[in-house]
Amino acid sequence: MDIFHARKRFGQNFLIDRNVLLDMVDRASVSPSDVVLEVGPGHGAVTKALLDRECIVYAVELDLRLKGVLDKLAAGSPRLQVVWGDAVRVDYNTFSPFPNKVVANIPYNITTPLLWHLLTFAPQGMDCHVYMLQKEAADRLTAARDTKERYPLGVSLEVMGEIAIVRKVPPTCFRPMPRVESAVVKITLTRNLHLMRNALWSDLLHAGFRQRRKTLVNNLKGFGGVEDWLPVLDSYGIEPKIRAEDLSGEEWLKLYTAFRRSSLLGPNHLIIEPGE
Repeated sequence: MDIFHARKRFGQNFLIDRNVLLDMVDRASVSPSDVVLEVGPGHGAVTKALLDRECIVYAVELDLRLKGVLDKLAAGSPRLQVVWGDAVRVDYNTFSPFPNKVVANIPYNITTPLLWHLLTFAPQGMDCHVYMLQKEAADRLTAARDTKERYPLGVSLEVMGEIAIVRKVPPTCFRPMPRVESAVVKITLTRNLHLMRNALWSDLLHAGFRQRRKTLVNNLKGFGGVEDWLPVLDSYGIEPKIRAEDLSGEEWLKLYTAFRRSSLLGPNHLIIEPGE
């Protein structure tokens, strides 16, 4: 029997604890009516648990060394489709029926870009996400305002719905064992579903968080063609000395809404959401 060696560049730490993987499937309330996206199926442990719920599963995998294992699993179930490629670059619009849920032990090195990408599909019904993440990443996603862990993706999730750490997971639940603690998070998207499709939202947040030690007014100087942001912040009752992590999600939404309609914005920001 060949020994499979996990590759660090793929961020491979395979979940082997059946109680944890079954809990992830339970947290997503997977039923036969669901279409589930799984990223990084590995040897198919979570995949099998999903198929046991009689749902449709799309499993996106980059490592072709796993082809034999996953193709065999797919041959035994017409409800499983294995998609080979980079999960951040896969064209999910080609999936039919379209996934309404994501359940995945994702490679930790693609956490932020993958979540940014998958959140853009919220208007198409992809509104329930359950992920195994590095504990540090989970803490950042759930960080409250006025904390140093807060960052743009966490702000986005705050204004789009609910996110919670539902379970902490020790390194012993994986092979190979990671050097960090892990956690399961559940994301439920209920509002502002088109937000991640507008480049302005991302640009505004990243400009605000550009240099964390600087005040928001200094980080935003020149953004959107506005040199002096003091009057803008003042009009919304926002303290001029405040830093990006100190703003609530609702305050970020107010700034976004104001500048989204500004004639000062360039054409790259003029992405109009359907129904607005």
